[in-house]
Amino acid sequence: MSTPSPTSRPALLPLDDALARLRDAVSPLPATEVQTVSTFDGLGRVLARDVVALVDVPPADNSAMDGYAMRRADVPAAGTVLPVSQRVAAGHVGAALQPGTAARIFTGAPVPHGADAVVMQEQCEALDGAVRVGIVPDAGLAIRRRGEDVRRDSVVLPAGTRLTPQALGLAASVGAASLDVVRRPRVALFSTGDELAMPGEALKPGAIYNSNRFTLRALIQAMGAECTDLGIVPDRLDATRDALRRAAVGHDLIVTSGGVSVGEEDHLRPAVLAEGALDLWQLAVKPGKPLAFGSVRRAGGGNAWFIGLPGNPVSSFVTFLLAARPVLRRLQGASADLPAPLMLPAHFDWPADRRREFLRVRRNAEGGLDLFTNQGSGVLTSAVWGDGLVDNPAQTAIRQGDTVRYVPFSEWFA
Repeated sequence: MSTPSPTSRPALLPLDDALARLRDAVSPLPATEVQTVSTFDGLGRVLARDVVALVDVPPADNSAMDGYAMRRADVPAAGTVLPVSQRVAAGHVGAALQPGTAARIFTGAPVPHGADAVVMQEQCEALDGAVRVGIVPDAGLAIRRRGEDVRRDSVVLPAGTRLTPQALGLAASVGAASLDVVRRPRVALFSTGDELAMPGEALKPGAIYNSNRFTLRALIQAMGAECTDLGIVPDRLDATRDALRRAAVGHDLIVTSGGVSVGEEDHLRPAVLAEGALDLWQLAVKPGKPLAFGSVRRAGGGNAWFIGLPGNPVSSFVTFLLAARPVLRRLQGASADLPAPLMLPAHFDWPADRRREFLRVRRNAEGGLDLFTNQGSGVLTSAVWGDGLVDNPAQTAIRQGDTVRYVPFSEWFA
């Protein structure tokens, strides 16, 4: 980790280069810290090991609907009448189908041996002890074949997968009662700034409410990490160094907001340099140019990673997604890449900028994207009004109807 002098001003760093540095620097948490949890409790966790199917899914050929199982050869024409020889409900196994007969069958029930089609009940007429078949069925009609969804011994969820509700259902469907997951990264969070006050307190002259503390805490938790909130640290070098030392103990990552510039009251940079190592990056992105990345020594040995985010609310929010998110995903063994964008039409004009911009937008009823009118880095309402970001390359103007790269906010936490 480089340690630039306090007066150096790094050149603007392209975001892709910054992401490559983060990926190279940060390694996944040790395999010795894998945890086993009930599949019931796996939501939001990241798999440490593959989930392998213990069974075929479905485990046997079964009916896709309520109807009648039969042999195609026994139905030469529509209107054929077959005696009903048995009734097969879900969870029960019927006898082999007698030639020239049909079996009353229900959705999910195993198809009797010898039957090669199921005709839905709406295409049949129930008679006394028999059924009139209204169509000539095709082979395999309405039969779900054994293993058509999942084959036994196949990997259904690879290591690195973040577990969604549907992923948990899939794990359960292949017999996984428990899952091996990466332990949650432990993140220490604090804010710097004598101007910061907490909601519920009276605002003194020059003070503002600390929105970043709430936004960042929620972002950390949304990424599947544990957050230790260390509160607001006074704008003093000694207080900042003490906060870093405390934050390094028992944590994998320290996240801060504010104080990463080069002003006289920006103490984080010299504090981190004194307690560890630091790169201060001027990212070629907007909003969110200043970003600090480094490490802080632990008293008992080892280091905690450090990310210092800018203080403006939207800058802090966006740079967390761009830089802290990849670190947390990397710690959990997941991909640190940015989410894949959707290509959608812009229903707005926007001038080119020398930096790569992340614009707050939302989808409209016509399938395009509307732009929040004020894209300032302090306008947090833009991130609430919007449902995603347009990733606009540097030096690129947007005109009405242009196709742009849109990433919904939901994808940043997938």
